[in-house]
Amino acid sequence: MRSRNLWNGGIVLLLIVLLGLLLQFLLATLRIRELAHSPETGAPGGKPPKQIVLIGQVEDNPFWRTIERGAREAAASYGMNFDYRGPLRINPQEQIRLLEKALAARPDAVLVQGINSAEHRALIDRAAGEGIPVIAVDADEPGSRRLAYIGTDNRKAGETMGELVARQTGGRGRIGVLIGTQAYSQQLRLEGFQTVAARYPGLQIAGVRSTEPSRLQAAQQAEELLSAHPDIGYIVGFSALDGLGALNAAERTRPQGGLGIFAFDDLAETKEAILGCRITATLVQQPYRMGYDAVTLLRDYWEGRMPASEHFTAAEVYTRDTDAAEQAGRASGGGACP
Repeated sequence: MRSRNLWNGGIVLLLIVLLGLLLQFLLATLRIRELAHSPETGAPGGKPPKQIVLIGQVEDNPFWRTIERGAREAAASYGMNFDYRGPLRINPQEQIRLLEKALAARPDAVLVQGINSAEHRALIDRAAGEGIPVIAVDADEPGSRRLAYIGTDNRKAGETMGELVARQTGGRGRIGVLIGTQAYSQQLRLEGFQTVAARYPGLQIAGVRSTEPSRLQAAQQAEELLSAHPDIGYIVGFSALDGLGALNAAERTRPQGGLGIFAFDDLAETKEAILGCRITATLVQQPYRMGYDAVTLLRDYWEGRMPASEHFTAAEVYTRDTDAAEQAGRASGGGACP
């Protein structure tokens, strides 16, 4: 009798163990199915991270690479995914194609450069209609349904350049002007400059040339301006490579000097030329801030804060004296140029 009780107890214990193992197996199976069907984590609340695409004017360009770096670092800090694309060389139609391709992949937002194109505006409007916010960076796309513009106040930058040239020249002289492209941002800079120049009867704009923007083209266009107008005393460039191209032209056509060059942006070589008294000054934009702040605007928008239509980043004059103030004590900085 006792042995039968032991036998029955053993069977009961075995059944309990088997049921426990079966329960663990069922729980593990349910957990695997839950993980297999759950969305990718990486954002607060288990939501998939936001996908942001930046389409630049030119993929491998120092200015756009700096915008990319700012946007990428902001995206990383907010737990977002980021992708950067751009044409190999300036090609507005390729920018349009890249935007169309990006929208087909259904990102959460797109950052673009405005190119003043009806086709481009139509794509931005389509994105807005599909719930994909678009922010214009560096150059606006007026008339579109873009969420916001962030970048330089380009008309004001042109006015600042005009005031700088007027001060440096005493309001007198013949000027050659280089613009990178016919883009809206470049046109605004040119218009702002022309507005200020018109206030000084002694300042005359001898010609305006487009450089596409390439240092080689800038040098060629500057050389043609100097050849056609030997009395030009100053050249103003409104894109990053224009000042350096003008410097190359001056070194070939006026090796004894006598040409004042005003540049745009702060490429290392431009700053070195300013320290060496070969370029008078440059107007420095804030491309890193453009990229970083554009992503921050998207973060705010997704959190329920509607951004203002325009956000202007600073553009400041950089001269040899500016460098001296920033790098006090550096042997190469400071002092007036001869």
